[in-house]
Amino acid sequence: MTTTTPPVTLDDVRDAAARLKGVAHRTPVLRSRTLDALAGAEVFLKCENFQRVGAFKFRGAYNAASRLSPEQLGRGIAAYSSGNHAQAVALAARELGTTAVIVMPEDAPPSKRAATEGYGAEIVTYDRYTGDRVAIAETLAAERGLALIPPYEHPHVMAGQGTAALELLEEIGELGALLTPVGGGGLMAGSATAAKGLYPDVRMIGVEPEAGDDTKRSLEAGRRISIPVPHTIADGQALHTPGELTFSVNQRLVDEIALVSDDEIRDAMRFAFERLKIVVEPSGATPLAALLNGRAGALPHRVGVIVSGGNIDAERFAELCGKRG
Repeated sequence: MTTTTPPVTLDDVRDAAARLKGVAHRTPVLRSRTLDALAGAEVFLKCENFQRVGAFKFRGAYNAASRLSPEQLGRGIAAYSSGNHAQAVALAARELGTTAVIVMPEDAPPSKRAATEGYGAEIVTYDRYTGDRVAIAETLAAERGLALIPPYEHPHVMAGQGTAALELLEEIGELGALLTPVGGGGLMAGSATAAKGLYPDVRMIGVEPEAGDDTKRSLEAGRRISIPVPHTIADGQALHTPGELTFSVNQRLVDEIALVSDDEIRDAMRFAFERLKIVVEPSGATPLAALLNGRAGALPHRVGVIVSGGNIDAERFAELCGKRG
């Protein structure tokens, strides 16, 4: 019988946590009696909107970048991202004394582009609906001799992202379910590895926007499915297919995928602002939207949620969450 070694293990996540200690923030866990009542469960929000660069992505980017050799760091780093991974790699590069070149879509949120440039990165743009960001970044990295750190298709990136779930479980103990946004699948892969490694019976529930249900379709089909690049306010989840490595993990460990509409995401962002007093970007609000609208089905007594990020500028936030009608 042949066994395949998984690309990321609980030990990998623990090793990443040790590497990130004192570098990444140990983000707070928020509670709300109002949310508990609406969800019908005790809900624990792991607030990665308070992480460095405003999102969980710094965990994976730094874990991967910090393992590069001095020679690789001397040449620089390349990445591709719609925003949060871009900022994360840019900051990790600055922390490690190297440079970064980031391939970003032309329609990336201006605040995310500005923050990426603010960390000192060079930006190369492309059209997300006609261009192949992976091919562009790979060509750029090869031409310049840069180390390419992808946003999710990398064992060290997945392990780094899993430290958010590891911290949550270390702080509050066993959960019946853990809800996590799913884009390329790196946060879910790392989170599921950590959570199932500690508590095998925990239900791992991924949440996608209705327009970007590539992971749900892929899990149902038993293979990776590609869809047209989705149009959704959840720009961090506007992907056409799951990652190959991440899907290999999530196919084993994810129990179900819930879908939410853009209107439900808007309402969740508004709820987080008005009732929880936190700012959450659309992709970070999808698990909260699933809870508030019963999209995750019957819930166990204790439920965790990874609030993945809060990178949205004031104008865009007002546009999405202002007065309806």
